[in-house]
Parts: sequence; structure tokens; C-alpha cells
Amino acid sequence: MVNEDAAIGAVIDALYAMVSGPAGPRDWSGQLDVFHPEARQIRTGQDSGGDAWMTLMDPEDYRRDTAAFFEANGFFEIETGRRIDRFGNIAHVWSQYEARLAADDPIPERRGINSIQLFRDSGGRWRVVAMIWDNERPGLELPPI
Repeated sequence: MVNEDAAIGAVIDALYAMVSGPAGPRDWSGQLDVFHPEARQIRTGQDSGGDAWMTLMDPEDYRRDTAAFFEANGFFEIETGRRIDRFGNIAHVWSQYEARLAADDPIPERRGINSIQLFRDSGGRWRVVAMIWDNERPGLELPPI
């Protein structure tokens, strides 16, 4: 029997590897191995007035939205903590991260949490169906996971 947590972990590892790297285009060829075609990625934050905002994207929207940033900037997102909860064909992963603009930056540019929901299809393959994230900021510190 497949170790389900290891299979889910492999998807999460591939997700981080896909977005991390030096300045330049990303290799999106494995995106549909990680994300269901109808998946949603949701960036959240707070504006300068303290109001919450979100940007809802499908996988193609995410590629388009991040292309200019990745072209101009190095970005290395490293997972620093993970908790997996499973029930049947669904799983939820709390994944803490640190992001750096260079792999050897001593201090992260940002830290946050990815809340990732996965579905195991009839072939036994886990893929992300929804992912929402928020970054640490004054008054909002990362909790232990």
C-alpha cells in the first residue's frame, strides 16, 4: 500500500520546487501533475488601511500573474513546517514557508502559511484542488503547526 502522507508530501515538495529558482521563467510542465485543472490558488493580504483582499486564480491565471515577477526576480520558497490531515479521498495540508529572493539570503523576505486542499482521484493520484495563503505581518505571527 502506498504511504499516503509520503504521496501527499511529494505533491507539496513539487509545488515548492515549481515556483522556486533564480530569476527567469519557471518550468510549468509539471503544473497539472500538482494541480487539478480546475484548482484555485488564492493570494490574500491586507492593504495599508488594514482591509483584507484576495486574488483568486486558476493555474493558468497564476502562471500569467507571476510571469513578470519570476522573470525579474529570484524567488526561493522553502517549507519550514508541515501538518497533513487526511480523511478518505481528501487531505488538508498546513505548510509554513519562508521566501527569499536569493537562495543564500540569511533573512527571509517573507514568511507565511499555505493552506492546501488535495483530492485523491480514482487512479489514486493526489492533486491540489485549492490553495490559499497569507504572509506574516505586524500583529500576525506564524503559529506552531
